[in-house]
Amino acid sequence: MLLMLGTGLALTAMGCGSGERTVHHVSGTVTFDGRPVPAGFVVFDPDVSAGNDGTQGFAKIEDGRFDTARGGRGVTGGAYVVKVHGNAASQGGGQMLSWKYEQTIDLPAADSRHDLAVPASAATEAQPLPDPP
Repeated sequence: MLLMLGTGLALTAMGCGSGERTVHHVSGTVTFDGRPVPAGFVVFDPDVSAGNDGTQGFAKIEDGRFDTARGGRGVTGGAYVVKVHGNAASQGGGQMLSWKYEQTIDLPAADSRHDLAVPASAATEAQPLPDPP
């Protein structure tokens, strides 16, 4: 009995059965209407309708690039709904465009790269660009 208790405690201390999943990093580029997105964020929601009960991932967009390994959180792989939120200056229009864009992707259970191209039609709000300082 004492041996079984000791073995159980040892396995618990080693993390066996902890339910933790291995997460994998995703990196890539984000463009809006063909140009790099200066700032925003990407969220990777597991697609539960496709049977994925994995972890949610996220990353900041900086200068058209994102990487979950840099201050974000990785994913477990499988079907994900990717939600991209950002702002971008309109081409020749003098406006700042805000947008949200979603797409469904299948991510491997390994570190990967995925580039995201947000179409101009995703723009949801336009505001005048601020005057330069």
